[in-house]
Amino acid sequence: MSSYDLKDVEEMAGGDQEFMLVVVQTFLEEIPPDVEAMNEAINNGNANLAYSFAHKMKPNLKLFGLQLMPEITVIEQWSKQGKNKEDAPKAARTITAKVTQVCKELKEDFNL
Repeated sequence: MSSYDLKDVEEMAGGDQEFMLVVVQTFLEEIPPDVEAMNEAINNGNANLAYSFAHKMKPNLKLFGLQLMPEITVIEQWSKQGKNKEDAPKAARTITAKVTQVCKELKEDFNL
């Protein structure tokens, strides 16, 4: 079973396989560095930067059906409201693990 869902990507692409491939490649190029930067920001206690990266990734994580909105919300609440500070690193680890798995699967499934 796949860790991602391309239903929304397919809908957005209107069945255009080349466009879907571009969207997948863009995800693979942009999301892992953003996850890494978000983790670094959390580890350094830089709430504003962590929020920026978490918020930036949110639409792509949703688009690919990654069920990570609760974890993104934890990071956003810590960043903006000072809540869940102790939970932010755990949420980041969950996001990192899921994104790593999805990237591996996308590369295999799209022969990239």
